[in-house]
Amino acid sequence: MYKTPTGVFMPQGSSRIIAAEMKTCLDAPMTPWKSVRYVTNLPWFFVMDILGSYYRTLNRLIHCYVKLRYKNELSLGRNVLFYGYPLLRILPAAKITVGDNVNFVSAPSANLVGLSKRMSIVVLQKATLDIGNNTGFSGVSIVCYDSIAIGQYCNFGGNVWIWDTDFHSLDWQIRRKTSAGSNTKPIVIGDDVFVGANSIILKGVSIGDRSVIGAGSVVSRNIPADEVWAGNPARLIRKL
Repeated sequence: MYKTPTGVFMPQGSSRIIAAEMKTCLDAPMTPWKSVRYVTNLPWFFVMDILGSYYRTLNRLIHCYVKLRYKNELSLGRNVLFYGYPLLRILPAAKITVGDNVNFVSAPSANLVGLSKRMSIVVLQKATLDIGNNTGFSGVSIVCYDSIAIGQYCNFGGNVWIWDTDFHSLDWQIRRKTSAGSNTKPIVIGDDVFVGANSIILKGVSIGDRSVIGAGSVVSRNIPADEVWAGNPARLIRKL
């Protein structure tokens, strides 16, 4: 049950909450400041009710599409939630495994941290992406040319990038002719890792269990378990 600002008890999420508030506003004599209070409250109930229904419906639609579109490449666990549609590029023979209770946030309204982009996942042919249970992503971009393994109970803040490739060769002559020839190395992220917003995790990196990466960091080397790292390039701040 939900108690409205006027003291009315209604089922949570019910549209009758809005009706009751509107009736109170129309029927009860009010001073000007009370009128402002109730007019301010009414849209909040309405917006939350509509947003809840929207995300539930959208999540079901995305689930159906993703399972049909990538039925041979993608395995989804139980209670995987999509808040907004992610950008997906999953090539044939790729392998993606997503555990239970994983959240993918693409909609700015679903996370007010200040998302600048949707979730995006790119997995090339024969590459593997494994995501453990109870892990959450907000506007994260994952590019997997080889292998990326992410553990359980991890949190990735807004606008994080995870790339297991350099995308282009370091040789300028090769870059003039082709985008091929880049270096690619697997990424391994342990359990209970927290990565702050706008951080970049580069190829070949291993992050130990329970470690924390400060916001805006560039991780280019291995990080042991139970440590806090931050900066560009990321360096040890302290041990946990």
